[in-house]
Amino acid sequence: MATPISISIPHQLGRAEARRRIDAGFAKLVGQLPGVAGACSQRWEGDRLIFTVSGLGQGMSGVIDVREASVTMDLQLAGVLGMIASGLKGRIQQAGQLLLAKK
Repeated sequence: MATPISISIPHQLGRAEARRRIDAGFAKLVGQLPGVAGACSQRWEGDRLIFTVSGLGQGMSGVIDVREASVTMDLQLAGVLGMIASGLKGRIQQAGQLLLAKK
């Protein structure tokens, strides 16, 4: 059974720049997950990134919605990732905030 987590990150980049950064930095966000180094599929539907990531018996699926002033992530963590969801939530949120920081 998968464990759901939701993350919302405000930003001041506008929708297009936030989407560009997420597209370019998605691998960094996935890199925050221990033991997930296998297959990754992702596709954009408008301003929504739909993805699945799996490897070493672990997995995650979810959507990232890019809005004008925020990005929301709704994730499903399977296996051991689900057991450590609360710790991963902070790591993923921090990586997302760095990715969307105004520079």
